[in-house]
Amino acid sequence: MAENKMFCFQCQETAKGTGCTIQGVCGKKADTSRWQDLLLGVVRGVATIADSLRKAGIETNQEVGDYLVDALFATITNANFDDQAILNKVDNGVRIKRELLALAKENNVTLPNYQEVNWGGEKADYEAEGDREGVLRTENEDLRSLKELTILGLKGMAAYYEHASRLNERNEEIIAFIEKALATISNPTADMDTLLATVMETGKFGVDAMALLDKANTQAYGNPELTKVNIGTGSRPGILISGHDLKDIEQLLEQTEGTGVDVYTHGEMLPAHYYPQLKKYKHLVGNYGNAWWKQKEEFETFNGPIVFTTNCIVPPSPKASYKDRVFTTNATGFPGWKHIVADENGHKDFSEVIEIAKTCKAPTAIEQGEIVGGFAHAQVFALADKVVEAVKSGAIRKFVVMSGCDGRMKSRDYYTEFAAQLPKDTVILTSGCAKFKYNKLNLGDINGIPRVLDAGQCNDSYSWAVVALKLKEIFGANDINDLPIEFNIAWYEQKAVIVLLALLYLGIKNIHIGPTLPAFVSPNVLKVLVENFGLGGITSVEEDLKNMVG
Repeated sequence: MAENKMFCFQCQETAKGTGCTIQGVCGKKADTSRWQDLLLGVVRGVATIADSLRKAGIETNQEVGDYLVDALFATITNANFDDQAILNKVDNGVRIKRELLALAKENNVTLPNYQEVNWGGEKADYEAEGDREGVLRTENEDLRSLKELTILGLKGMAAYYEHASRLNERNEEIIAFIEKALATISNPTADMDTLLATVMETGKFGVDAMALLDKANTQAYGNPELTKVNIGTGSRPGILISGHDLKDIEQLLEQTEGTGVDVYTHGEMLPAHYYPQLKKYKHLVGNYGNAWWKQKEEFETFNGPIVFTTNCIVPPSPKASYKDRVFTTNATGFPGWKHIVADENGHKDFSEVIEIAKTCKAPTAIEQGEIVGGFAHAQVFALADKVVEAVKSGAIRKFVVMSGCDGRMKSRDYYTEFAAQLPKDTVILTSGCAKFKYNKLNLGDINGIPRVLDAGQCNDSYSWAVVALKLKEIFGANDINDLPIEFNIAWYEQKAVIVLLALLYLGIKNIHIGPTLPAFVSPNVLKVLVENFGLGGITSVEEDLKNMVG
């Protein structure tokens, strides 16, 4: 094995705010980082060839798009720590690439002379190629910044697309864009203007991907509705399901019905309670715990098995009592944890999880009470008259979008304090796990409208874009930025990146992101974003309250 070295700066908690070089703050080992870099190199090669074939009018099969989406998703922060699982994806990508190369040769399609296209895929060369394909392969920091902004946006887009495709909603234009964008990133001579245009186009297709997932979720499970969610526990054994994939929780609920085993949501799965077709299951008892980063202690007290449907894994400590009853599925993986695979019809068998649950004691309660959510766009529109009246009368003076991610850093207490100190005539619009910083504060309501409106998961940030566009229409505003809406977004990983790019594409300006600015945005690229969009960071609670809400 070559010298252990890595460079990763894709998440907000990256070491020293510049990049992890020895081991990821997330727990990712240097070897895992190398195999992920290798996988991304293969992904770029497959996409570049597929893009060339597409431009020549030659169709590829659905496997290519599905592969790109799955592989991109597997490299998101906290998704997959299993070297062998990642290398299996590399092997699969090498096979697909060779098939595409043969198709190109057969049809006399000329391919770009890029390293990712030319590399032969020899196993003996995996290490060296993984090192070659790392983030630092692009020496110019501004070009690198734009390439990484795009690839990280694509990772977030891939996550949303995969969830939609599992509910049989697909969009060939999104796949074609992913291929084109990856081909652009692979081009060693791509210039600033080309790369900047690709970043903006990534935002456009980010909107499309979130709209596709919104359609998939609501067609399958109904529109989210105002719901009180129990945060206490029942007396029966339970299974804790984490992540974002609603198809998985639906199948788990179907298979646990009548077994004497309850199901609890964790983290980003909380919004499953808001969907009529999921909340009808009486053994969907409640939400256990808080945001992803508290799982080490909360999984200890849950007592039953845990299922990870997507990213947000925190590697367990060696003495963790729960580590032998954790399961992964989809793009996730962790060494030693069992992985549940869907059959050709998309069905997953959770029987082993259920049998383990039956042998466990009921979860230990860590809190009591209820939290309220379910304010996606349809529910907000149902309250539109009330909301508009409250705005016109001055009862609601400002909306503050506080969507995004939560994380371990002490500096994130800023968001709790900011929410607590917001004037009583303001309403928080939230989605994603950022809400766990303030969704249990007693902030009251305005004329019956709760002061924290939770739309759901991070992809449900789409709802706030839809709501903003609707308010623009209702109030006859010339510009979305004329509305009484401020954006104070917390970010952690790559799904937050695609949400930000989507908001920028929609023309929303003066967005604040924190708790720190991304390490992958170079000073010159940041200057462009500041000048064109007014993008900024956060300062102190007092200063930001003054600037944002007066």
